[in-house]
Amino acid sequence: MRGVELVQPYLQAAKDVIARETGSDVGVGKVSLKKPPASTDEVSILIGVTGQIQGVVMLMMELRTALNIVGRITGETYRELDDLAQSAVAEMANVISGRGGIALGAAGRETTISPPAVLVGSAGGAVSTLDIPIYAIPLETSCGTIDLQVALKENL
Repeated sequence: MRGVELVQPYLQAAKDVIARETGSDVGVGKVSLKKPPASTDEVSILIGVTGQIQGVVMLMMELRTALNIVGRITGETYRELDDLAQSAVAEMANVISGRGGIALGAAGRETTISPPAVLVGSAGGAVSTLDIPIYAIPLETSCGTIDLQVALKENL
């Protein structure tokens, strides 16, 4: 499978899950192919993928965007990304990665995902994907922009 074929299931899952959770349309911005490392944002959720496909699926966003999403999910206003809020964005990323993996499984590529890791801090950190190129896809929502970054390759 080519890189774009590995990314498509995660893009579709992200659009569906984010639209459901936020109650808003999700627009897809210009897709870019970046060399590692990936740059973190104020809130970054990373989920490892292993099996016949390996790599990482990442959701990066500004703190304001994460707080807006958590507010939509819970129906409450959040001013800080406390443990419950972090759990909410992590679970959203977990569902996206799970659905993407199910779609790859239907295409004959079995995968397993790791529990989500949530990084909270200033933007500009680096996440090494070793030699795996990163597909960066901005997802425009009414809550703000979520940068879906997918770095996957076949495990030969």
